[in-house]
Amino acid sequence: MAERKPIESWLTDMDGVLMHEGIPVPGADSFIKRLKESGRSFLVLTNNSIHTPRDLTARLSRIGLHVPTENIWTSALATAQFLDDQRPHGTAYVIGEAGLTTALHDIGYVLSDQEPDYVVLGETRTYSFEALTRAIRLINAGARFIATNPDETGPSAEGALPATGSVAALITKATGQEPYFVGKPNPLMMRAGLNAIGAHSETTAMIGDRMDTDVRAGMEAGLETFLVLTGLTKADSVERFPFRPSNVVDSIAELVDLV
Repeated sequence: MAERKPIESWLTDMDGVLMHEGIPVPGADSFIKRLKESGRSFLVLTNNSIHTPRDLTARLSRIGLHVPTENIWTSALATAQFLDDQRPHGTAYVIGEAGLTTALHDIGYVLSDQEPDYVVLGETRTYSFEALTRAIRLINAGARFIATNPDETGPSAEGALPATGSVAALITKATGQEPYFVGKPNPLMMRAGLNAIGAHSETTAMIGDRMDTDVRAGMEAGLETFLVLTGLTKADSVERFPFRPSNVVDSIAELVDLV
């Protein structure tokens, strides 16, 4: 294996890496502090499209993790950038929350249920039968199907919640149309994040807690990858995957001295 260049930039997942069920992971505050003191470019990434970066900055701050808004990159932002590149000033029927609708408004999209260019599915805690039915009919009528991320479940204090990937599968079953997923593991989200901070894949590392999204996305984007064991993927399941992270560590606390 070729020796990698020193790490100059960092991308890190949020849930399972910096926090777990609303509680900061030990060492996460020290890691963020060290990044800010070092002046190295970094992004906190999340496939969750519910919240805007400003909302996430406030939520993280309340648990002692002080991440500037400009250092947060969501699947909603990546989806908006993708649509802006594909069809500027288009129209979309959106199932999602403020994080997604705000991102689309900011690129000049019109949100409409009248012959939209796209149906865009994001994360929400209030999926409605009426909205899903409308999305299915619009896709059957020719709207292109986009989803912010393929995660089938999300975490909560009570247990797993159905997420965008599960709802997308329902729509696919009803329409026969597969969505284009923009979020991790699509390396498109990673490359967009790298461009946002002016980083290069050869000198950037990705930290994540999931093999199927974080590590895969980092690997396919050409990044050095660190799997932490504070989230969904546990040590005994790593070998089940046909690919491996560059490194496996117990938690982000072990990476503070690498910054």
